Amino acid sequence: MTHYQLVASNKRKSFLVVTFFIVFIGLVSYVMAIGFGYGLDMVGLALIMAGVFSFVSYWWSDKIILGLSKAKPASRSQYFDFYTVTENLTHSQQLPMPQLYVIEDSAMNAFATGRSPKKAVVCATTGLLSRLNRSEIEGVVAHELSHVQNYDMLLMSLVTILVGFISLLADWMLRASFGRRRSSRDSSDNQLQVVFLVVGLVLALLSPLIANLIKLAISRRREFLADASGIAMTKNPQGLVKALTKISQDTEPLEVANKATAHLYITDPLKNSKSMVGWLAGLFQTHPPVEERITALTLMSG
Repeated sequence: MTHYQLVASNKRKSFLVVTFFIVFIGLVSYVMAIGFGYGLDMVGLALIMAGVFSFVSYWWSDKIILGLSKAKPASRSQYFDFYTVTENLTHSQQLPMPQLYVIEDSAMNAFATGRSPKKAVVCATTGLLSRLNRSEIEGVVAHELSHVQNYDMLLMSLVTILVGFISLLADWMLRASFGRRRSSRDSSDNQLQVVFLVVGLVLALLSPLIANLIKLAISRRREFLADASGIAMTKNPQGLVKALTKISQDTEPLEVANKATAHLYITDPLKNSKSMVGWLAGLFQTHPPVEERITALTLMSG
């Protein structure tokens, strides 16, 4: 499979997952609104509140994440390969030059953030920059620039809005449903209303978990897409393959990373995959297994 075919395949799968997610959110919202006897006005209010919160987080995402990560600007003289590789790639792809930052940590990792290509940031740990050669750094930077080029920050912000919306809506309706059911106990509910109520209760309990699992699935799918798009930039799959191999062999978790920022990095910075096994555990991972990513890249280079 060529990198063009892999990019097209990952885009189709991402589109299907996102479409399913939107349909799921719509159906859950409708069933809960009907089941608990509320109109769609509460649904709209929950969506507005989740949207405002996520918009603020998205607009200042670069500053928030860099602050949480304790990142510092990277100078051209001190991190020459990092700086010049990024310059070459952005020039070849006609992308704006992102701001470059480093995290002083011996763990090997990198991430990209920013609300648009013009406001992009690429950040790498000093551990990664000191232990990868120029070709491998190029593979990592190309992967991160692909996230920028594909507007993955925008996509994940929209997904976060939907996850926050369904979680907020479910919590509100669960809290408010008790008082409403007590006040309407004397009314004769028809069987359909009872069915909607039962289903609404189940969805209110389970939908936040399901929504978060779908969000993680989208995050994993975007990593495959960034891998494929990255080697389309460099025309050198082995650079990223060797980089991922070295990063996966590093067992040190990144101290400044947390669950809120883990999905941004090129591999899981918390190293949760080392302690979780099985397909069920894989559903809760922010990244696909490195072995699967390397296999896909190897097939493309073959």
